[in-house]
Amino acid sequence: MSAEIIKTPISGVYELRSTIFADHRGAFLNAFRSQESAFADIWGDRPIAQVNISRTQVVGTIRGLHYQVGPHAEAKLVRCLRGRVWDVAVDLRPQSMTYGHWHGVELSFANSNSLMIPEGCAHGFQVLEPASELLYLHSGDWVKHAEAGIRWDDARVAIKWPQVAQALSERDQALPFLEFSS
Repeated sequence: MSAEIIKTPISGVYELRSTIFADHRGAFLNAFRSQESAFADIWGDRPIAQVNISRTQVVGTIRGLHYQVGPHAEAKLVRCLRGRVWDVAVDLRPQSMTYGHWHGVELSFANSNSLMIPEGCAHGFQVLEPASELLYLHSGDWVKHAEAGIRWDDARVAIKWPQVAQALSERDQALPFLEFSS
């Protein structure tokens, strides 16, 4: 088996730990294989609609917390190719027992791990090393009118970011706080 599934406290959010094969030439890591049982168990029969790569220069930068709503909700599998990031999923499914809860994990190539974020959860990350790069597999296409997000510093969600926040986009600074029903 090339990947181990680690359950998190949030249903549908999993950490995958892959095996790095290394020798004198370098290293090889299988990032995704649809027929591999570990990947298939968590990804299911979702399509891969898009693959994105992001690069973030400044340590402390936070990107997110983003998701798509309605029929355009998507799952993501996120892996760090270079550097290190603190990767976070927030449960936004109103009927979920963990609504408003978050789970974070440090992703890096050295850790050979990735984070599976299901539909209905927001995703964000904070950069821990300069020039960190992430690879994202998305189960759906990006749809502008379906994009949404919540504030990275929402006191009720209370994410424990490891660094002081830096270099947030105007869009991310203007995202709303999560609404909790009374």
